[in-house]
Parts: sequence; structure tokens; C-alpha cells
Amino acid sequence: MQLLNNWRIVILLCLTLGLAPFLPEPHIWGKLKWIAGGAEGMQGADWFDVLLHGFPFILLLRLLIVSALPSKKD
Repeated sequence: MQLLNNWRIVILLCLTLGLAPFLPEPHIWGKLKWIAGGAEGMQGADWFDVLLHGFPFILLLRLLIVSALPSKKD
């Protein structure tokens, strides 16, 4: 669990796995545009690809929410 709460690792995951391949545009950005356009022709592998490249950003969102909530210390 320590690994998932480390800002440096989560940001590194976002910048590498989340955005790779970088050229001609980040892969996740192309998939999100495809989904926004109606996801015509997307197959199971494409949805898995969205999940794979989007997971680091989900971790980052989770970390932002967890750090924004007040901690309960007795």
C-alpha cells in the first residue's frame, strides 16, 4: 500500500505508462478522443488498452482525494 501512496511513483507512472507512446500523440489521448467520438469499432483489446493507460491517472485521482480528506487520528 505504501507504493500506491507515493506521489513520485504515481506521477512517474502517469508520465510513462499513462502517456506512452508519446508520438504522434499520447496513446490515452487518442483512445479518449475515440470514445468521445462514439467508440465506433472499439473492441475488447481497445477497452483494455484504455484501462491499462488510464490506471495511473486513476491512482493519481485517488491520491489527490485521499490527501484532500482530513485524516482521522485518535
